[in-house]
Amino acid sequence: MAKVSFARHLYRFFPGLEGREVHVQAANVAQVLSELEKQYPGFALYITDERGSLRQHVNIFVGEEMVVDRKALSDRLKEDSHVYIMQALSGG
Repeated sequence: MAKVSFARHLYRFFPGLEGREVHVQAANVAQVLSELEKQYPGFALYITDERGSLRQHVNIFVGEEMVVDRKALSDRLKEDSHVYIMQALSGG
């Protein structure tokens, strides 16, 4: 199962995530978000737009690599992948 970690900022919107690593059965990043949506309703919509694409100020890493497919989220996972979801910082 893939292990999913979250940036602390997400705890404010989803308090159930605080201090947790979530484990999900998923073959790609889209399936990770689908599984997280089941456990934390509203999570997928917070991370993706109405078309299912990753929002501009959100980054997802699989291991140390940022996801490449921000539209369909088809980046593949291994059985022991570590997925990290964070909001990107912007501004000056």
